[in-house]
Amino acid sequence: MRRDLTKGSIVGNLVAMSVPTMVGMLGQTLYDVVDLVWIGRISDKAVAGVSLFSAIFWLAEILNEIIGTSSVALITQSFGAGDRERANRVIEQTLVFKVAVAIVAALLMFLGLEPLVRFFSHDPEVVRAALEYGRIRIFFLPVFFATYSCFTALRCSGDPASQMWIMLLVSTLNAVLDPLFMFDRIPFIGARGLGLGVYGAGLATVIAISVAFALGFGLIAGGRRNIHLSIRGLFRLDPKIDAKLMTIGLPSGGEMLARQLAGLVTTKFVAAYGTAAIAALGIGNRLGGLVFMPLFGLLSGGGTIVGQNLGAENVGRAEKTAKAAALLGGGAVTLAMGFAIAFPEPVLRLFVDSAETVAVGVPMIRIMGASFAVVSFAIGLGSAFSGSGHNIPFLVSSLAGRWGAQVPFLALSAFILPLAGLRLGIIGVWASFLVSDLVEALILVAAFMRGTWKAHRV
Repeated sequence: MRRDLTKGSIVGNLVAMSVPTMVGMLGQTLYDVVDLVWIGRISDKAVAGVSLFSAIFWLAEILNEIIGTSSVALITQSFGAGDRERANRVIEQTLVFKVAVAIVAALLMFLGLEPLVRFFSHDPEVVRAALEYGRIRIFFLPVFFATYSCFTALRCSGDPASQMWIMLLVSTLNAVLDPLFMFDRIPFIGARGLGLGVYGAGLATVIAISVAFALGFGLIAGGRRNIHLSIRGLFRLDPKIDAKLMTIGLPSGGEMLARQLAGLVTTKFVAAYGTAAIAALGIGNRLGGLVFMPLFGLLSGGGTIVGQNLGAENVGRAEKTAKAAALLGGGAVTLAMGFAIAFPEPVLRLFVDSAETVAVGVPMIRIMGASFAVVSFAIGLGSAFSGSGHNIPFLVSSLAGRWGAQVPFLALSAFILPLAGLRLGIIGVWASFLVSDLVEALILVAAFMRGTWKAHRV
């Protein structure tokens, strides 16, 4: 049965919504982490290639972020107001509109992938790994987008547990298929594999994602999750709803675009220090995605609760929910990064054996770990913005943090300080993340305290 998030214990509701969500997201993140662990057994150049693709792939995920963020606010506020019919229409449109957008994005990205990869690296092994892994991931982009929509519908209707079990199942499937597809002889057990190399990792991932979509869509289409879809609604576009899907989350998409473009600039700076540095950055990004899962689970679950309470005009519970999400999420990230900071070398060796990559990665983990801890509490407060649909603070904080702080700091450390005899080297790149996250955290906290989000409705 759907949980009523406008009543009962705030922390109890938050835990009930967030734990299944974060476990499901953890399973989703394990796709990429497991891929990277196995790919690391091929070479650090293969890791670098996949890391470059991942940095580029985020450009397509911006569209998923825009539509997904919009749908969270629309669905949760509709459920909170008791308007089931509107909630069903929004879910239908989220699915069909996302797939249409994904088809266009996949075509554009397929054409632009190789030029983008070659912009960052001319190493033929790195380029080949990026293309082998990336092209099949891009081909299945519509399925990837649709899977996210199914999970959003389940979560926003008060059923996050189904997403959790699906993601755990398919993450296990991906972990089993990876070595089977990648190697001639499966490591540790010696059985014969398909020997597809890096391409095999991408193939395993898209098979797992396709299974996740089949299961998720089967649940929401079955009519047993307080969701009732119509065949007609899945084969037509509703301009009024689609316009909201593209506009409510636009600031959030702009935030991700600003972040990812700055990330590409940062990757270009890192590339100047060689393949080992690119591989280290890729590991750092994947590690960040892994340890941020509790926070993202709380952000997502908290956003659902905030949205339903705002729909029911219960602003006080919405505010308390956001504060609880910040404390729980920030504490979890700080604890995880404290461990990584204390033991950086063993963490890095989970992914690669290259001494050069480990050496350049140790200071990265220590500096980036501190930056993650700083920003995590502020991101938890962001559940107030996602639930209300007031996403402007995300955009402002990202622009200020990435383009107002990080990129100028990179330019300063690379071009200005050396003229004065101070050479930070790769440490300057890692330090830029801490500078950026400090600025972002301050802006998000200030926006939450200003309280504009409390009056925002969609």
